[in-house]
Amino acid sequence: MSAVSAAFSGNLAGGTLASTAFEMRTAIALGSNLGDRLDNLRAARKEIVELVGVQSPILSSAIYETDPIGCEPVDLWKQLAEIEVSLGRSRDHARNVSREIDIDLLYADETKIDDQGLQLPHPRVHLRKFVLQPLADIRPDLILPNQTKTVRELLAQLHESGNVVCLTNDWESR
Repeated sequence: MSAVSAAFSGNLAGGTLASTAFEMRTAIALGSNLGDRLDNLRAARKEIVELVGVQSPILSSAIYETDPIGCEPVDLWKQLAEIEVSLGRSRDHARNVSREIDIDLLYADETKIDDQGLQLPHPRVHLRKFVLQPLADIRPDLILPNQTKTVRELLAQLHESGNVVCLTNDWESR
């Protein structure tokens, strides 16, 4: 079965009374290739948008249908992982297997993290057409951390052979 994928971008605000308030632009990729794929993406997006600290504007790409291929800041990342579990994803899944939902934090401003659980920016975002195409919908002129070309330019130079076809722009239907 083919996969569906999308991206969205927004601001994450946070801080405590004892710390300095912050605002950070983030991008998140969603993917699903099991069950009701559109419903899985819509449910994940709804839960993410409702997280404390997520602020508008929230920019959402179209939802794309793609050929199946190999798949794979800490508080936000942990919350995203909790959403995956709440939507049926096992935390002890094998790498590169089909799943009902996959949520990847692509970047968080210029934050760089490289540990076993989280890598920011996502190390393969610039190599994945199914991530770049939705991101190009909402931020085509963005230069990703560790890159020198815009998302649009990265997408144009990518020679990945898999199809990425716009399925719908409708995030609300059920």
